[in-house]
Amino acid sequence: MGRVTERRKVIRIRDGAVGSRPDTLVAEEPLEIRLNGKPLAITMRTPGDDFALAAGFLVSEGVLGAREDLQNIVYCAGATVDGSNTYNVVDVVTAPGVVLPDITLERNVYTTSSCGLCGKASLDAVRTTARWPIDDTRGGTADPVRLEPGLLADLPDRLREAQKVFDRTGGLHAAALFSEDGELLDVREDVGRHNAVDKLVGRALQNGDLPLSRSVLLVSGRASFELAQKAVMAGIPVLAAVSAPSSLAVDLAAETGLTLVGFLRGASMNVYAGEHRIALRAAAAQG
Repeated sequence: MGRVTERRKVIRIRDGAVGSRPDTLVAEEPLEIRLNGKPLAITMRTPGDDFALAAGFLVSEGVLGAREDLQNIVYCAGATVDGSNTYNVVDVVTAPGVVLPDITLERNVYTTSSCGLCGKASLDAVRTTARWPIDDTRGGTADPVRLEPGLLADLPDRLREAQKVFDRTGGLHAAALFSEDGELLDVREDVGRHNAVDKLVGRALQNGDLPLSRSVLLVSGRASFELAQKAVMAGIPVLAAVSAPSSLAVDLAAETGLTLVGFLRGASMNVYAGEHRIALRAAAAQG
């Protein structure tokens, strides 16, 4: 537990000079997620916040939606042949009465630290029905989020300042939740960007804070389809990324009413969907 970083010896070459020194690396280990005792998924992750990661993963899969849906999460003792506990296997026990989707139980998924879920049968299987509609243009939310471009522009620097482990390793993705007023609510780091988001969402579920309908999700890399799905499933109305979105992420955002912002760098950004939540007139006036 807690193996966030590890030390390795490296050969360092600088301006023709060769030397040896220890280097701090981000840890990456497999985590098997079991659901009510049955193997469900394996993800490559940075150890830490494992229970939140598992809970957040199950929110995005449509299994969990409230703190009351979760009975317990435990590390599985005796997970190895010799009976030792690796702290790399967790079992999520749902509360009685929680309906378990067939699509989740019938597949074992392997997730990598870079691309998230692999082997999904189809896009229809990925587009899990959201519990909390976020499309306020169709009468969903009475008091929708509205954001000034200047507020969004400040968020990447604030995220970077909060990345403690990145400062030591340079090898982690980060995801942060901000309030609509720009207050930093939570930040998680992981070798996988999707894991960082799951840790955020899982902690929100454990704290009874879902849906996250008054928040902005910021990710340090690109915005993939899976990250857009995770935002929608957690009831998050705004997803912003410092890099590019994928075409499927844009399509999903347009379908669900998610506001999707990419290439958020300084005062520049691209709004790919859900522009009604951005104060575009204010941006035009400043320009």
